[in-house]
Amino acid sequence: MGHYENGQRGVNAPGDVALARYLNEGDLDMIVGGHSQEPVCMEGPNVVKKNFKPSDECKPDMQNGTWIVQAFEWGKYVGRADYEFKNGELNMVSYDLIPVNLKKKIKVDGKSQRVLVEDEIKQDAEMLAFLTPFQEKGQEQLGAKIASTNGKLEGDRNVVRFNQTNLGRLIGTAHMERAKADFAVMNSGGVRDSIAEGDVTYKDVLIVQPFGNIITYTDMTGAEVLDYLNVVATKPVDSGAYAQFAGIEMTVGKESVSDVVINGKALDPKATYRFTVPSFNAAGGDGYPKLTGHPGHVNTGFVDAEVLKEYLEANSPIDVNKYQPKGEIVYKN
Repeated sequence: MGHYENGQRGVNAPGDVALARYLNEGDLDMIVGGHSQEPVCMEGPNVVKKNFKPSDECKPDMQNGTWIVQAFEWGKYVGRADYEFKNGELNMVSYDLIPVNLKKKIKVDGKSQRVLVEDEIKQDAEMLAFLTPFQEKGQEQLGAKIASTNGKLEGDRNVVRFNQTNLGRLIGTAHMERAKADFAVMNSGGVRDSIAEGDVTYKDVLIVQPFGNIITYTDMTGAEVLDYLNVVATKPVDSGAYAQFAGIEMTVGKESVSDVVINGKALDPKATYRFTVPSFNAAGGDGYPKLTGHPGHVNTGFVDAEVLKEYLEANSPIDVNKYQPKGEIVYKN
């Protein structure tokens, strides 16, 4: 669920430290964590080692009698924890984050070279031969061109979690079209990367939307929509909860929204509107209002990455300027 130093999670959901503290002391021997994408390597109680480097000696976190370990991100390391069970007690003997053929830059005769941080972990020839045909088949399918763009579709984490972007707008538009909805809400945490100018492959799509969320829609009165937007549109920046929008205009204040326009007309409290939102958020993820019990809620069964893929195919070549936000969402806070 994520490792947050001393449980300080900010706008994120509670993590592994909160879990260990919530349970009775020692209920769990160890939590093998992930999600927050950093090495769990402690300097002392509740103090993370800030400048971790490959091959550094590490100590795991200990919270309420429970060890918490995490081996960084993206397969860069393998975590190893050795235990001894003796006289009814379990004790950790050693803990190590082992670099997997990571390299660093050094200068040799004035020229930059990349060298292994630790001894090379050799490939297993038999296992490599067994796996290669599957990799080749997968690469053939993943590398197939499905569309092209005339510019970058912006999904970088340090942009999409702070501002409305053309990729957020495009994804929302794809969801709207599939669900025949009036507008779309897309959490920025569900946009995991950008799509570069040029040819777009199926792999590009899966990198952007890797979670397999399902497209849902909900039919609500305008009054209900306003209550929903007052919560969702005011989520803070620099969090996955920050919402991308398509098909809607509004002014967003610190705690509420105003001047909402859908389909070119001011929001009518008595009219019925349909909007889409990923299944993760419909179930209450990111602190969004839970929609799954609403009588107008429908899980379409369509996977987000497949919907995006089909939309890109159908509308290629993609003109990125068509999806560029033009001030439809105005933030006043």
